[in-house]
Order: sequence, then structure tokens, then C-alpha cells
Amino acid sequence: MCGIVGIVGHSPVAPLIVDALKRLEYRGYDSAGVATIEHGKLGRRRAEGKLINLERRLKDEPLDGMIGIGHTRWATHGVPNETNAHPHFSDGVAIVHNGIIENFAELRDELIRDSYTFSSQTDTEVVAHLVARELARGLKPVEAAHQALKRLEGAFALAIMFKGDEDLIVGARNGPPLAVGHGDGEMFLGSDAIALAPFTNSITYLEDGDWAVVRRNEVAIFDMDGNKVDRKRQQSLSTSFMVDKGNRRHFMEKEIHEQPEVISHTLAHYVDFVGGVSKPLDLPFDFAKIDRLAISACGTAYLAGLISKYWFERYARLPVDIDVASEFRYREMPLSKTDAAFFISQSGETADTLASLRYCRKAGMKIGAVVNVRESTMARESDVILPTLAGPEIGVASTKAFTCQLSVLASLAVRAGVARGTISPEQETTLVRQLSEAPRYANQVLKLDGQIEKVARDLSHYKNVLYLGRDTNFPLAMEGALKLKEISYIHAEGYAAGELKHGPIALIDENMPVIVIAPHDRIFEKTVSNMQEVAARGGKIILITDSKGAAHATVKTMETIVLPDVPEIITPIIYALPIQMLAYFTAVFMGTDVDQPRNLAKSVTVE
Repeated sequence: MCGIVGIVGHSPVAPLIVDALKRLEYRGYDSAGVATIEHGKLGRRRAEGKLINLERRLKDEPLDGMIGIGHTRWATHGVPNETNAHPHFSDGVAIVHNGIIENFAELRDELIRDSYTFSSQTDTEVVAHLVARELARGLKPVEAAHQALKRLEGAFALAIMFKGDEDLIVGARNGPPLAVGHGDGEMFLGSDAIALAPFTNSITYLEDGDWAVVRRNEVAIFDMDGNKVDRKRQQSLSTSFMVDKGNRRHFMEKEIHEQPEVISHTLAHYVDFVGGVSKPLDLPFDFAKIDRLAISACGTAYLAGLISKYWFERYARLPVDIDVASEFRYREMPLSKTDAAFFISQSGETADTLASLRYCRKAGMKIGAVVNVRESTMARESDVILPTLAGPEIGVASTKAFTCQLSVLASLAVRAGVARGTISPEQETTLVRQLSEAPRYANQVLKLDGQIEKVARDLSHYKNVLYLGRDTNFPLAMEGALKLKEISYIHAEGYAAGELKHGPIALIDENMPVIVIAPHDRIFEKTVSNMQEVAARGGKIILITDSKGAAHATVKTMETIVLPDVPEIITPIIYALPIQMLAYFTAVFMGTDVDQPRNLAKSVTVE
């Protein structure tokens, strides 16, 4: 969500901070700001909207100073405008914040009684006033920050500066990530290592409850009781180059077309294409000895987990419980040390998913993290990292990370089946060979972009869309609806096709496009019956199927998109591509911000 950068350097830092913030744009934001200290005085520039607006402001009104903090804000408390943008000031204190201060209303009332006034609607300004009040009571800056931090409840990552001290930034973490970067006579703070990659690859990740005193030549880290703690310093794998769109219009388009390559890379990590076997994995548990697998995730990652439930239960006869992470901890499900749990997150920082991981760890379960960022908090706190090798994904709406998650989970389901004796060696070879075909089929589907763009042009004229699917195509229908609503802002819902008569059919008329995901499989005829029900009520059917399905549909469609005939295990991976392209082209016709849709963030680091 919000992005934080801090630099204690030896040259003017404002342009460096802006460049670092650009590396955090993928997280989502609606305003930005920078503050520096020069000759002991605080200066600040803020702007609503994109970073280019802040750059223009800095060009007209430059900020000097060799120490500074910067921020990209995703609004939680207060509307997106310049007044609510960070940094916030209070009597010589400057602060930037990612997270939610849950007791801010109580603290705000207390501060108002102490004659502090508020210029913004944010919870962040409360923290600035708390620190300023401790300074007014006679505390030195570091201790003032510490005492203020102890009053906070909720999730926060913070960077704090003090006028008159050009060699001090205090950073703190309780939930959202924050890293310290070590340089030569300069130090850095950042929401993740990507932001700091141009400056240093020597990184220390703060843990929950840590706060750091950052100076040019030293960093000291403490816990909330004020005890000094040691945190491991490591070399980051993040690269300093900026990811660009190449010759594509949007990152999302580029990332859709990268899928054949990244699916191949990911599968090669888990299966031996030549030998036709799944690769041994250093798992902290034995698939043959667990009674149940729990999976938890949010958004698109949750839907990847939901698809994998079909695979684990079908191929490995392993019962799977799958939960939206925001609900996982609250339904009081029985947990056992003999069970294992997988947590899925592109960023590895998703707050609800991370909280669920910690909940299971506390219960003694063995943890696997399916993540795209190996240095993430979830990766560090899991027993085993199960990486998706998608590479950086910039578009807020996940595409290649989703199909790589599916590739990992399908491979693991095969491995589980082998371990549990539910898949014979011959079946394993067949399934691995089928998985190895996924990149080739994905390339074929991408060549249908012209037809899909034409369908999207028609789809862009409607206000509501229904997606239907059965088996693994049911969660894929939900994913199609999610993609469309995320980036085109068209209302869409995904349903199991068999549920049509249990409510959604009431919506069907000539103004309702119905996108049906239906390869010709053992339950295809049941889906045809649902399509006939839609057609009888004037609904506009867009059928995504294979050649045999197109021949046997026996129903008039608005459009039929014919995909290659693919094996069952890779159907969700291959059929994900046309629903992504359909959402993408529809959003382009709608004129929306495809890569950074309104109100959404790439990395959701608060609950």
C-alpha cells in the first residue's frame, strides 16, 4: 500500500527519494510528498495524484538538504488530497506512515484536550503530535519517538525526522514492512528492498515491534521495551534496474504476454520435464503423513488456492480447507500439529495472510509460503519457501503471478499424489508431461488477442457481466469477474454454473452478457443446459471452450472463443489467459487506469 523512503545521505536527497518512490508505485497510491532538513529547518512538498505532480512541484520549488523522508499515500483515513498527503509536521517533527493507527480517535481526543490542533483527517498526524508532545515535555528526540511509539495500537511502519538534527531518522515497524539499507557514510529506510536497490543491496529487515535509530554511520535497533536487538544483515536479491513496459501500452499487457516464459521457469523449479517426474522438495512435512492441508490467501491468490483444492483432493486424496485470510483466524477452526498449511501471496506481505500464517505457526503447524518475493516477511517466517518465478509484477491486477501460483500448486498436488501413493509412476509421468505443455498452449492462446479485443469492445458497452464455470472453472469464473471489475469498473460476478437457477438467473435479460468457461469435459453437457437457460431469457453468451466444445454447444452465442484442446490439469492455467485479456481490452476501451486502478493497492499491508 503506502510507500516509505528515508535517506540520511551526503548529497541532496529529494530527487533520490522521488526516484526510490517510483519503485514503489506498483503498491498503489493517490498522493505523494517529500520532506528534507536544510540548515536545521524542515521543508516539505506534497501533491495529490501521481509522482509526476510532485516532481513538477519540486522543479518549481526545489528542496535541498542531505536528509529526508518521502511517501506515497493510499488513503485510509481522510480523502486523497494535498492536505492529507504525507509527510505530516508538528512543532519540528516530520513523519510518514504506512498502516492504520487503531486507537487514533482516543489519542486525537487526548491531544485536542492538550490544545493540539489538527490540519488533516489522517490518523498519522496523531503520531506527529504525540512525538512533539514528548519533546515539549523535555525528552530528547530518540526517547520522544520511543515513548510515542509505545502509545500506538494497530499496524504501522513509520519514519520520523526532527528539525535541527540532520543525522537522525527514527524508523519503526509493527506490521507493514520496513527495511534499513546500509551504505558507505549514508543510510536508508524503505518499505521494501526494491526501493533501495539503486543505493545498496545490504539490507536489514526490521521485525514486528522493532524501532531503529538511523544515522549516516550507524544503525541501532531496539524492541519496544528499549532493549537493543540484533537483526541479521543480508544481501538483497533486488536489482537496481527499473522495470519498463517495453513496447507494450501497459504493464498488465506486458505481463500477460510474459506468461509462457514465466510459467516454464516456475514449472522447471518443481518438475523434471525430461525425466517426467516431480522434483523432490525439502518440505518440513511428509505429504503421506498429514491428514489435512489448510490454505489461506486473499483476492486472486485465494482463487488460485481454491483451484488447487480440486487438484490436491483429486490427485492426492488430501482434504483441503481453503479460507479467505481475513476470515481464517475468526472462525475458530480446529488446527492440528499433524496438519500443514500453505499461504499464498504475490508480495509476501499481505497483512491478513501474514496474520493467518502466524496464527497457524502458533498452533504448531508446518508452514509453506507460495510467494513471488523471496525476501518477504512471509518467506522469512515460513518453514519452506515455495517460490513463484514470475519476476516483478507491476500491474495491480495480478496476471502472471496467478498462473505461476497455479503452476506451483499443480506441481505440488502431483508431488503429494506420488507421496501418498494415489498416483502411479506412469500417471506421474503423464501429468508432468502435461504440465510441461502449458507454456506452448499459453503461446497459442495469446495469438487470439485480435478476436478477444473485438469481444471486449462489445463487452465495454454493458454495465453488468456474469461469469459461469464448473469444477476448476468455477473459481476461474470468479477470477474473471474479479479481473473485470478491478480494472474496467464494470460490475461482474462469478458463479458455479450449477447455481444459476438458485438466484443469478433472475438477472438474465438482453442486457446481461454471460461469459461461460467450459472446455469439453465430463460435465460439459450440464453447462450446455445452463447456457440454454440463459439463451431462453435473451442473455448474451460469450463461450470460452475448445474445438470439441464449440462443436457440441448447440446454443447460439454472442461469440465463441475457441482455445486449444488441453489436458485437464492445465485447464485453469491456460483458460486464465483469455479472461485476463478480455478484462484488459475492456478496460482499455473504457479508458481506465489499467495498471493502477482506482482505490486498489498491489500490496495490501493492513488488515
